[in-house]
Amino acid sequence: MDIKALVAKMTLEEKAGLCSGDDFWHTKAVERLGIPRSMVSDGPHGLRKQNDKADHLGVNDSIKAVCFPAACAAASSFDPDMITRMGEAIGDSCQHEGLSVVLGPAVNIKRSPLCGRNFEYYSEDPYLAGRMASAMIHGVQSRGVGTSIKHFAANNQEHRRLSSSSDADERTLREIYFPAFEMAVKREQPWTVMCSYNRLNGVFASENPWLLTDVLRREWGFQGYVMSDWGAVSDRVKGLAAGLDLEMPASDGVNDRKIVEAVRAGKLDEALVDQACERILNVVFRAVENARPDTPWDMEAQHRLSAEMAAECIVLLKNENGVLPLDKADKIAFIGEFAKTPRFQGGGSSHINCFRITGALAAAQGLDVVYAQGYSAGKDETSDAMIAEAVAAAKAAKAAVVFAGLPDAYESEGYDRQHMRMPACQNRLIEAVAAANSNTVVVLHNGAPVEMPWIGKVRGVLEAYLGGQAVGEATVRVLFGDVNPSGHLAETFPLKLSDNPSYLYFGGEGNRTEYREGVFVGYRYYDKKEMPVLFPFGHGLSYTSFEYANLRLGRDAIRDTDTLTVTLTVKNTGSRFGKTAAQLYVGAVGGNYIRPARELKGFEKVALAPGESRDISFTLDKRAFAIWNEALHDWYVPAGQYEIAVGDSSRNLPLRAQIAVESTAQLPRHYDMNTIFMDLMADPQARPLLDEYMKQTQSQDQDQSEAASEAITQEMNLAMMRYSPLRGAISFGGGAAAEKAMLALLEKLNQL
Repeated sequence: MDIKALVAKMTLEEKAGLCSGDDFWHTKAVERLGIPRSMVSDGPHGLRKQNDKADHLGVNDSIKAVCFPAACAAASSFDPDMITRMGEAIGDSCQHEGLSVVLGPAVNIKRSPLCGRNFEYYSEDPYLAGRMASAMIHGVQSRGVGTSIKHFAANNQEHRRLSSSSDADERTLREIYFPAFEMAVKREQPWTVMCSYNRLNGVFASENPWLLTDVLRREWGFQGYVMSDWGAVSDRVKGLAAGLDLEMPASDGVNDRKIVEAVRAGKLDEALVDQACERILNVVFRAVENARPDTPWDMEAQHRLSAEMAAECIVLLKNENGVLPLDKADKIAFIGEFAKTPRFQGGGSSHINCFRITGALAAAQGLDVVYAQGYSAGKDETSDAMIAEAVAAAKAAKAAVVFAGLPDAYESEGYDRQHMRMPACQNRLIEAVAAANSNTVVVLHNGAPVEMPWIGKVRGVLEAYLGGQAVGEATVRVLFGDVNPSGHLAETFPLKLSDNPSYLYFGGEGNRTEYREGVFVGYRYYDKKEMPVLFPFGHGLSYTSFEYANLRLGRDAIRDTDTLTVTLTVKNTGSRFGKTAAQLYVGAVGGNYIRPARELKGFEKVALAPGESRDISFTLDKRAFAIWNEALHDWYVPAGQYEIAVGDSSRNLPLRAQIAVESTAQLPRHYDMNTIFMDLMADPQARPLLDEYMKQTQSQDQDQSEAASEAITQEMNLAMMRYSPLRGAISFGGGAAAEKAMLALLEKLNQL
């Protein structure tokens, strides 16, 4: 279809109308030209399609669907292939229901454990988030359905999310908050991108030309349309000019008229309106061409798939004395309301109306399991009677499993958490049960890290996160050893909230939130500070054991334009089949730049039988070593030594090797009288000119020599000279003659 010709036939009013929704979930139709309405729907981890009543916070019911593990759980799988399968299943659901675009994945970085929407986001690490997002997009779009990667950009809190400005320097944005979007756009070309509510450095994302046009389209090559988050538009005309193609939901014609008026008044180029319409219609008709309404939607099969995936996501955090797996022949106590009615998803726009929910208690039918409620999740309370019942059940069992975590009210879209604590009633219950049975295991259902004051009193902890509607089945399989846990944390669990790098600044002041921690987000901060944490990024235990060995680098030294192959051997040294996530980190050794100690630059999920070993390889390119240099306005690799480290968490890296990297970039240089000698000495091209100058002026520099003689040691003398600005050579070195020589030197230096 000739989209340009079609747009040329539209009236200005029709074009302006196409740039906003027809209602809450549809784009507008232009019947006289054969342009159909097109439906979008929420669904980062399942389909939330609403038939009649509309909302964007999950208040009203949607159709029955399947809830897969939320992103907080899914990322812990470290398994992009699994995420792709989830995307394929969601894509099939969308085809069955006639949807053109599913609104997800959500890839905002977990800057703080407090963000109320963290359960929808993948990770504190941009590389991991980017890999997961790319896999999800690939899966959905392989089914002929579009995705809308969101929320672009720096939407890392719910507090004042429609008005607050996320203020961060460009290096921080480029290294932390942009890469997941960048990777997904470049690798998979999502059909749409959803801009965020917030301002970015003072400018609303919905009307930010640098964000939506310069970076997203010109630099990254995005081809689809940009839509607003629901109600994110401030100034529609500015937004359209900036690159916001589609406003959602409908504005009841208000903003459509503003577009028309702006064009007729000469304040908005009609060509920009045409461009937005072309982008929207390209996606609308792509969906029409790929529509397969006869696609079956087997919810039972998807429920089984959800259970399988949830088991892959569960993270074994602690397993003292091998308390897990449990023996099916033993009497086991299941304690806590979440054992019967699990918390498996978060609140807000991603809330799925599940056709079935399976709790652990139901999944354990046929086993010798006794149940005690322990607490009331709805009221966040317990009683002496509930505690006594739980203690009695624990004493009568070989092991006690307490199902705990965060109630629905603690975390949701729309507001942030105020602390990292679990309900006091649950902490009290865990302490009492642990005192009654030394084989106590805690299963956690939560969307973000929690403090664990009882961690030293229990033998086992399983982090199930918000694992979807079949999380109960998955949990029982892991508890009793039918599935060997293989999840790894996609975020750090700090000991306490105040340890988090954003603690002092999260939420901001008024409508401004400063990202003062810069690139030191999550493990980048904790590891740089060598700070104790509850559980490190990447951590995850298994019922078997793995050995990492034989690290080989493809080359001894590389230029930043080369690629480096890294190979190692992973072996299952235990007695069970299992999987592990081999993680590769890169860190600069020394250097003049303030950087994290290490950053994740590769990972692979490896499945091995007992005694089996396998070689795995990673390929590192320039970006694995680079930082964003604002002077170059590009990625830059400082020359020097870099450490390649491989293991199963950011704190357990048994394999290490170094590689020398040569930089091919030429940084802009400008030297003046305030440049210090040390900076000249560090510049390989400037150093010869400086040495020549020093020889010529040495005999004349009597005053400088006298000042140096006052130094106690030669080291102090050298330090004084290094830190001295070039103008110091004039003050101590002979007045006008010295100034003339120095100006001549500067002229030569700035011609390099």
